Amino acid sequence: MIRIMKRIGNIIHGMGRSWQAGFWMLLVAYFAFHAFNGANSISALKNLQVQEQELLALAQAVRTERLMMESRTRAMSGTKVDPDMLEQQVRVRLGFTHPDEVIVITN
Repeated sequence: MIRIMKRIGNIIHGMGRSWQAGFWMLLVAYFAFHAFNGANSISALKNLQVQEQELLALAQAVRTERLMMESRTRAMSGTKVDPDMLEQQVRVRLGFTHPDEVIVITN
């Protein structure tokens, strides 16, 4: 009977050690899984970097368009109007063309 009790004690003691090892293995596996999957993972970081590059390109395009619009606004405002800008606006709004021009209408 004493031999059986010692064996049971050894089994319980061994289970305690294996439980701790299993717990740590599961904990490491949990964090490793979430390092590669999920909202804050490595792949999500790569997706954010790609999105950042796309947004930087879009910001550059918007900046260029804004500068163009500012220069057109500067040419049309103030006390002196740029003659080329005035001619362009008149031709666009009234539909005037030169005889040697080809008109392409896009909608």
